Amino acid sequence: TTEETPKVTAPNTQASQQTDRVQKFEYPSEVVDLPSQGWFYDPTSPLASGKIDIKYMTAKEEDILTSQNLIKKGVVLDKLLEQLIVTPNVKLDDILVGDKNAIFIAARILAYGKDYNVKFKDPSNGEDVEDTIDLAKLDAKEFDFDKHDKGRNLFEFEFPFSKRKIHWSLLTHADEQAIDMEMKSLKKFTKNKNETTEITTRLKYVIKALDGDEDKARIKSFVDKELLARDSLAFREHARENTPDLDMTFNFESEDTGYTERMTIPLGVDFFYPSTGV
Repeated sequence: TTEETPKVTAPNTQASQQTDRVQKFEYPSEVVDLPSQGWFYDPTSPLASGKIDIKYMTAKEEDILTSQNLIKKGVVLDKLLEQLIVTPNVKLDDILVGDKNAIFIAARILAYGKDYNVKFKDPSNGEDVEDTIDLAKLDAKEFDFDKHDKGRNLFEFEFPFSKRKIHWSLLTHADEQAIDMEMKSLKKFTKNKNETTEITTRLKYVIKALDGDEDKARIKSFVDKELLARDSLAFREHARENTPDLDMTFNFESEDTGYTERMTIPLGVDFFYPSTGV
């Protein structure tokens, strides 16, 4: 996304297209550049182009955002994206998390403009504050693609202290969904409801092989019983630095105290649906 006026592609109405595709292209669409540049997708995937077409949001999509049933199930934003993506043969499950963030941002700009009003706590004094984020200024993080094999979502890492070697992958939307479901399931059997298993659960999905062994049970056992905290931290920092994504942070400066901090932009249903009272 950029600050330039979005370039609208004309509706594609070729008779050879399937009816559902024609219906999707009855509305103008916009090409979104993916932070991954399509580098880590299978070459046969349409996502390997590094671009994706999304249509402008209409009042019909607003119906999705206000569906209490979808909100309760926690799938409202997924259903929205499924309706907005018009590139043929693209499954939401296959999209890398960083690329999905870029699609979210582009969809919000096309729907309601680039200004996003956020409310949060001033970390220096705990007071409620408001700020306006210019979403069009969000850029992809710097990433050296030439260091990685094109068309391969698999990377190597050696833990600095234990010297164990792993292969790991970038998470997709399907991975995120599976992680969320597993965490919810584990929480049901936990006495302390404030306890979280997010770090270990994510690691079990990210790590694909341990010292060349792809056995999932072995990987889970390693994460739970053998992985040193300092190795875990080193790997998570490495993975974060080596994940193509938008820079989803902004500079905050407290008017009261002068305190400054780089903060993460909060995303939720209200990100797509500003309250109007209608």
